[in-house]
Amino acid sequence: METVADFKEIVEVIKESGGDLFKRCFQCGLCDVVCPWNRVIDFSMRKIVRQAVFGLTEIESDDIWRCTTCGRCPQKCPRDVQQIESGMALRRIATEYGVFPTPVKPIRTVSASLVGEGNPLNEERKKRGEWAKGLSVKTFSEGMEILYFPGCYPSYDPRAKKVARATAAILDRAGVEFGILGPKESCCGESIRKAGDEDLFKRLARENIKTFIDNGVKKILVSSPHCYHTFKNEYPEFMVDFEVIHMAQFLCQLMDEGRFELKGEYKKRVTYHDPCYLGRHNGIYEEPREILNKIPGLILKEMPESRVDSLCCGGGGGRIWMETPKGERFSDLRIEQALAEGAQVLATSCPYCITNFEDSRLTMENGEAIEIKDITEIVREVIEGTEENL
Repeated sequence: METVADFKEIVEVIKESGGDLFKRCFQCGLCDVVCPWNRVIDFSMRKIVRQAVFGLTEIESDDIWRCTTCGRCPQKCPRDVQQIESGMALRRIATEYGVFPTPVKPIRTVSASLVGEGNPLNEERKKRGEWAKGLSVKTFSEGMEILYFPGCYPSYDPRAKKVARATAAILDRAGVEFGILGPKESCCGESIRKAGDEDLFKRLARENIKTFIDNGVKKILVSSPHCYHTFKNEYPEFMVDFEVIHMAQFLCQLMDEGRFELKGEYKKRVTYHDPCYLGRHNGIYEEPREILNKIPGLILKEMPESRVDSLCCGGGGGRIWMETPKGERFSDLRIEQALAEGAQVLATSCPYCITNFEDSRLTMENGEAIEIKDITEIVREVIEGTEENL
């Protein structure tokens, strides 16, 4: 695949997205300095950019699939190379040629599942709303205040379902009028777009937009920062503008308004992990901490790499679907950082982060020493005085 023709294709895609981004680079190497991959393996974003400039890009190399789109290098780049957009351009070329990361099965399976069932987990569309069984959750109808869009993992994954159920319980306790669309929902498309399949992203986006408009949706509440980012920043490309709010923001607002009572205490030492797509990509840092600081008994301790410098969990850019060998997992490093602060609980606000942290916790020698919680789970426990037992 190392041909001039391939390079011309790459250049054309990059130009379509706003300019010849690669040629801005003057090889300072700041991208490599901050890239979390260099904490676990020898990896160079600078090398990928240099190869693209000279038409030597190996689209069959797994290196172009490593980027988690965490946002660290664009933040530091003095030449605005826009590494995420550039990397997505390379991936689009690769997928057009039928080239996928090794092993190829996960991405191919994900794409087929997204087309057939509207989710990446190979689950039946008709079961998308079953996470709400036993709760007083209604189907969204026009005139309701809020559409709650839990996302794919909280709809299907057994661990992440607890986040959706905790969210629904809090909303109900606060007297919020909300509903869900269940089987009418499709994946927001953010991760498959970052994995290079632009056509599938557009298909999913159009499906969701039509569903939202047909059902009179105006305000969307989400649990996933990836859904938040896509609905808020990418769906406007389709000439729509929904009001989008992440549960961390909304929960903070509900607490400020005194919409529910915190009945118990949470006597644990907690540290908070900033998800890349909530923090770096969208600037939401304060609300999660305000929530945790208002919980009686909770001791909040910051990790050294927090807020804008937060360490990626490894799940962005479609990596949530790719196998990452033990020894290369950023999530292992993050749990070690949390334990070093004496934390009993690692709290976050993203289903991808929870998934990766739980996987790491179960395989690390000292993993049993820490719990992984979404902030909604902590709040629900304090409101009801007990943990949910699914």
